[in-house]
Amino acid sequence: MAPSGSYRIAAYTQAAQALGMPILVVSNSAHSLVAEVASGITVDFSQPDQAYADIIAAVDAIDVACLLATDDSCVALCSRVADYLGLPQNSTAAALLTQRKDLARDALAAAGCNTPDYQRIEIATANDATLSIPYPVVVKPLALSASRGVIRVNNDAELIQALHRIDAILEKTGQQGEEREHLLVESYIDGAEYAVEGFIIDGQFRVLTIFDKPEPLNGPYFEETYYLTPSQLEESLKSQLIQEVERCCQAYGLSQGPVHAEARMGANGPVLLELAARTIGGQCGQLIEFSLQQKLEELVINGMCGVMPDTCDKADSAGVLMIPITDHGILQRVEGLTVAMQTEFVRDIEIHISPGYELIPLPEGSSYLGFIFAQAPTFEQTYDALKSAYSKMRFVTRPRWELESLAP
Repeated sequence: MAPSGSYRIAAYTQAAQALGMPILVVSNSAHSLVAEVASGITVDFSQPDQAYADIIAAVDAIDVACLLATDDSCVALCSRVADYLGLPQNSTAAALLTQRKDLARDALAAAGCNTPDYQRIEIATANDATLSIPYPVVVKPLALSASRGVIRVNNDAELIQALHRIDAILEKTGQQGEEREHLLVESYIDGAEYAVEGFIIDGQFRVLTIFDKPEPLNGPYFEETYYLTPSQLEESLKSQLIQEVERCCQAYGLSQGPVHAEARMGANGPVLLELAARTIGGQCGQLIEFSLQQKLEELVINGMCGVMPDTCDKADSAGVLMIPITDHGILQRVEGLTVAMQTEFVRDIEIHISPGYELIPLPEGSSYLGFIFAQAPTFEQTYDALKSAYSKMRFVTRPRWELESLAP
């Protein structure tokens, strides 16, 4: 199952073909998402009950080996269909926790996991809301992903500004119900941030890799940039991090499928920030192949069919820079790309926004300019290669002009 804008469908298609498994794509697109796949089911993800009925009618006579959701928007629906077909999958209740930050915090706190102080506030009365948490705090939408709408604030004035800004973002993204009317406020956790990529089969958690995020993420916005693996975290702290992620998976009730977790190493140990029942997003799954010499999508397909991923203890160093959008404007051109590609240890550079398209930075934005991939003998060489390549590039923009309507 994949939304029409998913980065992952082509990679999963290629992995399924390599494994000799035919696929059926469920999407909200009216056309085939990839040229090699003509068969599919078109559904409206915003109408989950009707989408569920359409899918069941189409697959009832098919021998389905496994179901995969490529993106967060498909996870809950995928769980419902898998339950009907009797296939291993996370429960709908567990999938919901990966979508709702406030409900997830409640589940983690009830299970005794490390959680920051938090409270849910209503947007309509937010100007008069009294926080029970001391500053600094982080304000988050309940359901958006990729750091969209996530803002650190340090005082009352900044809080009011952030609330109005997130309110506008929620209006633009079409959120409804609880997700539109409420926000989550959490205490800010100071410390280095990590991402844990893993897989669960029949409740057993296996780590694929841990990504270091060497650049500080102190706010006010939290755009991720550098991911590098294998982690340089000392073994005792690495064990703490893995154990906490595993505890959080159990608190969510996750039992089957890929896991992508974000956590900070706080003063009192690792604290989960986000937990998704999917793989790492965007094009960053290539890091698994660079590092472990195995395609992430093949690992996931096999895992959903009950084959526990077999990973070695020794992994090659690999890294990615998710090229940040730093200025608002219309992209005119990218300069220095050829020179950057010639940087030692750089494997590839992908630019995903074409000239003429608008660049929107966080917290309103939800995409990256592109990706720089590197692989080197050491962690430091990989990191230096990414920074060096990025320094050689220049993104030329022009202001975005808007015509104001004239009153008659």
